[in-house]
Amino acid sequence: MAGSIASYIAAALAVRALAKSLSVFEIMSLRSASGLIFLVALMAVRPNMRRGLTSRRIGLHLVRNSVHFVGQIIWALAITLLPFATVFALEFTAPIWVALLAAVLLGERLTLTRAASIALCLTGVFVILHPGLASFTPVALLALGAAITRAFTDVVTKKLTQTETTFAILFWMNLMQLPMNLAGSDPLFITKLDASMALPLIGIAVAGLSTHLCIAQALRYGDAIVVVPLDFLRVPLIALIGWSFYGEGLDAFVLVGASLVMAGVIWNLRTEARAHPQSGWIPLSGKI
Repeated sequence: MAGSIASYIAAALAVRALAKSLSVFEIMSLRSASGLIFLVALMAVRPNMRRGLTSRRIGLHLVRNSVHFVGQIIWALAITLLPFATVFALEFTAPIWVALLAAVLLGERLTLTRAASIALCLTGVFVILHPGLASFTPVALLALGAAITRAFTDVVTKKLTQTETTFAILFWMNLMQLPMNLAGSDPLFITKLDASMALPLIGIAVAGLSTHLCIAQALRYGDAIVVVPLDFLRVPLIALIGWSFYGEGLDAFVLVGASLVMAGVIWNLRTEARAHPQSGWIPLSGKI
C-alpha cells in the first residue's frame, strides 16, 4: 500500500502537468500503451507468465476494466478542473463504498472496529482539507463518481485475486483499456509530445502500472475493508510534500487531521494483528 500511495501521488502530479498539452484520453492512452509494452516485454523474458493469461474470467475482467476506464477518465478530468483539496476530499469517501461493497459482494465482516477506524480516518481527512461549501460545485460530482467507481474496481480486483495472477489482471486491464482510450484521442496526438514532457510522461507510465501492481498484491493478502483505508495516509503525506518542496504551510488543521488519520490506521492494523496473530506474508513469486 505504500507503493500504491506513492504511485497515486505521482500520477496526480503527472496528469496535472500533461493536461496542459494533452487531453485526458490521450494521457490515459499513454498510460495503457506504456504498461502494455512493459508487460509484453516481461512476458518475452519470462514466458511462464503466459500461463496465467486464461479466458476463464474474461467477463469479470471486462466488467472491472470498463468501470475502471470510466473512473480513471472522470478522475483525471476532475484533477484538471477542480482544486486538489476538493478532489481528494471526495475521493476519500472510497473506503466507505469499499466497506459496503466488500460486505455485500465478498462477504467480508464490517466489524464495529473497522467501521469506527474508517470513520476516524475520514474525519481526519476532512479536518486537513476543511473544504468549504463553496468548493463543492456540480463538477465535484466527477470526483465523487471516481470514488465510487474506484471502490467497485477494488472490490472486483479482490475477487479476481482469488483465481487470477497479478500479471493477468494488469495485462487484461491495459489491453482492454488501450483501444477505449485511443477511441477518444486525436490520432496524431503523439506529435504533441516533446522533451519538456519527459518527467511527467515517465511518471504516468511508471505510476500507471505500479499503482495497480501494488493494490492488487495488497488486496491479495488482506481484506479490502482493511487494505483500502490505509490509503488515507496519502492526505497527510501530500501535505508534507507540499510543505517540504512547495513551501505550503502546515497549519493546525493539518497537524490535528494527520493525527486522526494515523490513529485510525494504527487502531485498525493493531486490531487486525490481534485478531490474526499467526498470519504472515505469503511469498509473492508464485502469484505475480
